[in-house]
Amino acid sequence: MERVTGIGGVFFRSRDPEGLAAWYEDHLGVTPVPLTYAEEPWHSQSGPTVFAAFADETDHFGRPAQQWMVNFRVRDLDAMVRQLRGAGVLVEVDQEVYPNGRFARVYDPEGNPVELWEPCATLP
Repeated sequence: MERVTGIGGVFFRSRDPEGLAAWYEDHLGVTPVPLTYAEEPWHSQSGPTVFAAFADETDHFGRPAQQWMVNFRVRDLDAMVRQLRGAGVLVEVDQEVYPNGRFARVYDPEGNPVELWEPCATLP
């Protein structure tokens, strides 16, 4: 059976697409979509990816109308948290260390939840 090799993109609506793209680039290092085919898109490092459906009544994403959440792998969660807080971004760090790693949550300027995940050392 053929399988997908990873996530090729995350697409969502925005009130201010250019401003939101700049926030993701400035704070998380996610470069915007190239404007031409001559430009290279953002390349993520390979690693584990989770694709999961949650129950409709979950509060994991925040407000009930929220239909999606992006989870970004990070190399060093503590360094990322310092960087974001230094830029004035509110970061909620989950104090529990899970078998699959550590997590933190931020909200982008439009209130979308963004989960940050530092996989445990035993994961690829």
